[in-house]
Amino acid sequence: MKNKKICVVGLGYIGLPTAALLANTGYEIIGVDVNSTAVNIINQGHIHIVEPDLGNFVKSAVFSGKLKAYTKPQAADIFMLCVPTPFYMNGGGIPEPNLEYVLAATKAIAPYIKAGDIVILESTSPVGTTAQIYETLKKAGVDVEQIFLAYCPERVLPGKIMVELIENDRIVGGFNAASTQKVKEFYQTFVRGDVLETDSKTAEMSKLIENSYRDVNIAFANELSILSDVHNINVHEVIKLANRHPRVNILNPGCGVGGHCIAVDPWFLVASDPKQAKLIQSAREVNDYKADWIIEKIKSTALVFEIKQNKKPKLACMGLAFKPDIDDLRESPALYITKSLKSQQLNILAVEPNIKQHSELELINYKKAIEQADIIIFLVKNREFLTLEIKDKIVLDFCGVFNNAI
Repeated sequence: MKNKKICVVGLGYIGLPTAALLANTGYEIIGVDVNSTAVNIINQGHIHIVEPDLGNFVKSAVFSGKLKAYTKPQAADIFMLCVPTPFYMNGGGIPEPNLEYVLAATKAIAPYIKAGDIVILESTSPVGTTAQIYETLKKAGVDVEQIFLAYCPERVLPGKIMVELIENDRIVGGFNAASTQKVKEFYQTFVRGDVLETDSKTAEMSKLIENSYRDVNIAFANELSILSDVHNINVHEVIKLANRHPRVNILNPGCGVGGHCIAVDPWFLVASDPKQAKLIQSAREVNDYKADWIIEKIKSTALVFEIKQNKKPKLACMGLAFKPDIDDLRESPALYITKSLKSQQLNILAVEPNIKQHSELELINYKKAIEQADIIIFLVKNREFLTLEIKDKIVLDFCGVFNNAI
């Protein structure tokens, strides 16, 4: 199997780590991305995203000649689709999945697929997407009965991707039984966890319910934080006490939910059957509302300061990414909060230690922000913030930096 050439389409937060890992495992990798800047950076042995250990993997893969990046696909034996699957508003209030990138990538690889090749979709997708890939390839002239097609969802945590790509169990959902077996053999060449067999629709559903489950549990914690605020109760203390029950394990609240998985995947289920997915939709709405609730809390605090001090306060928004210690801003509630406050003419000092610049926000060093700010707002629990000692400042801690978050 190691003599197979692999074409990885999409060199983002999943595709690039996957390509780099496979290259270091011994495979010859063709990396593909429409972003020519990212392609050039990768071919220099560097990375365009923040992920622990990824830089070393990419450097080793490129300098060994096992990984080369291009803007268009090339002939290979295995094709892996790791492109985004965002959503769009349909006018009815419920976001619907956008498969534009998946289907475009499918059409792009179609001319290079030959009998015996493997095609794998890793992008999080609604139920039935693998079947759409099958039909798309068929319309493009591919002899789909002579290839192996499967859905194999990624299930890694940003910040630990290079470890979890290897250690985590993987699901292989083949479009048919032969595809399941063939693709399972491939994953077993680099995955130490169990490789579990199923069909493509079940694999697609499994990925969606994994993240919906997490979204529902986060929504419970976020709703508790709002209720605790009404009663002037420290939500972290009450959760800690409740968790002493042997069958209770409540998560910690935050600013909402971000990232390309938990903040997106539940909508795919809701869009497929809004009448039946009531709990999942409610959880999504709670987590989205949490960010708006925080905005109102911040504005109220700023107004009180202005009335008392007779001047508008400087607000330090600490953290922009969707989770600590990464540079991923996709669907980030912290970024949404910061941009919303700025758009309402508040004096914002934007802080994110993991990115160097932002197209809409002027970033400032976190230590300078604390010195200059009148109100310090912790939105993301970055490691740089955990040892800070802050005196004579108004602090709003929404993510538990000091374990007393609202």
